[in-house]
Amino acid sequence: MKDRVAIASISIVSVLVLAGVGIVFLGQRGAIRGNLDVSALPAMNAFLNGTSAMLLTVGYFFIRRKWVTPHKVCMLTAFGLSSLFLVSYLVYHSQVGSVPFGGIGFIRMIYFPLLISHIVLAAFIVPLALFTIYRALNDQFEKHKRIARLTLPVWFYVSVTGVIVYWMLYRLAPRP
Repeated sequence: MKDRVAIASISIVSVLVLAGVGIVFLGQRGAIRGNLDVSALPAMNAFLNGTSAMLLTVGYFFIRRKWVTPHKVCMLTAFGLSSLFLVSYLVYHSQVGSVPFGGIGFIRMIYFPLLISHIVLAAFIVPLALFTIYRALNDQFEKHKRIARLTLPVWFYVSVTGVIVYWMLYRLAPRP
C-alpha cells in the first residue's frame, strides 16, 4: 500500500512539474510577467546545475567506498539544489519567456541537439530522482541500486548539459 501511495504521489508531482514548465513556456506570458529583476538567475541556475553535477560525482565516489552517510548527504543536497534550480528556472522564464539562441552556422548544429536531449531527459529525471530517493529512504536498497544505475547518468547529463546550454546561450552566442 505504501508503495502505491508513493507511486501516485511521485506521478502527481512529476506531472505538476511538467505542467508548470509547459505553462511557463506555452501560457500567456503577459499574465505572468512581473517587474522582477531576474537577470542574475541564468548564472545562478548554471551554478546550481554545476554544483549538483559535482555532488552527484562525489556521492557516487562515496557509495563506491560504502560510505553511506556522506553519499546520502551529497545526493539529497544535489536533489535540493536541483529543486531550487527548477524554482529559479520557472521564475526566470515566467518573467522573460523563451530566450532565442543567437549563434549562427555550425554552432547551431551543436546547440539544438544538445538542448533537445537536455530537455527530454530533464523531463524524465524528476520521476527518476524521486523514485530513487524514495527507494533509498525506505530501505529498499536493491530496488534503489537498480534505478540509481539509470538515474545517476541521466541526472548527471542533465546537470552538465544545463551548464553547457547556459554557456552557449548567454556567453558564447551573441543575443539578438
